[in-house]
Amino acid sequence: MNQLKNIKDIYESTEIPGELEFVVKKTIRRHKMKTITKNFVLSAAALMLIFTGSINLNQNIAIAMSNVPVVGSIVHVLNFRFDVIENDNVYAKVEAPVIEGLENKELANALNSKYYEESKALYDEFVEEMGDIIAQDGHLGVESGYEIITDTEDILSLGRYTVNIVGSSSTEFKYDTIDKKNNILITLPGLFKDDQYVEIISQYIKETMKEKMEEDDGLVYWVNEEDIEPFENIDANQPFYITPEQKLVISFNKYEVAPGYMGVVKFEIPTEIISHLLVGDMYIK
Repeated sequence: MNQLKNIKDIYESTEIPGELEFVVKKTIRRHKMKTITKNFVLSAAALMLIFTGSINLNQNIAIAMSNVPVVGSIVHVLNFRFDVIENDNVYAKVEAPVIEGLENKELANALNSKYYEESKALYDEFVEEMGDIIAQDGHLGVESGYEIITDTEDILSLGRYTVNIVGSSSTEFKYDTIDKKNNILITLPGLFKDDQYVEIISQYIKETMKEKMEEDDGLVYWVNEEDIEPFENIDANQPFYITPEQKLVISFNKYEVAPGYMGVVKFEIPTEIISHLLVGDMYIK
């Protein structure tokens, strides 16, 4: 079994079908700041196992385990939730996944720590800005969560999203794909023999963008020379996930390669154009 090569890659690399649009609720009946804390449903012992003592939880944080999806027969994804904050001016709902059951505890702990720290930073930043926003009668909203995109005997692809509202909305997705049998994190570079995949995939995406715009006037991608920042190449660690059919999907965040109304855009890459570059056919078919 291969071991995780570099835990740091987890922090540096980073779908929900379609675009997730967040709208600050217009009809909130309560006018006072309200926080809702769910009861803990995980025991303290289980919590210690999940985070191995590396994360200090405070009383404003809760863990919910209702309708917990079961990933395979061993790996479980639990739901970690900070307080929900609702007000006429502000709204925050921050949730994160917690992975249990991987034999590779180092990988599980690294992922869970990453999810927690990113969520905590997001929540803390919101709380810090919240007072000024309310005083100025402004509006501020943030929502983050996750979705299990692929759950097969071999692969778990987990998508995490963050939607921020400050004037206009921005949407960001991050993905982690895990080989459940070998207990390793799958990276985009790790799928290929060398970096030729960057050019091959980029060229396919550019051609697809142009074809789609010719077929539908309502679609716009920044791929032409006259565009201010036309799309040229994917990043070597471009966000990606693997579908249940074991196809590679490349994802771009809102505003990254298209106007905001296009939302998060993604492209399924035909296996035939990258098969000669793949290390093997274990993950992509």
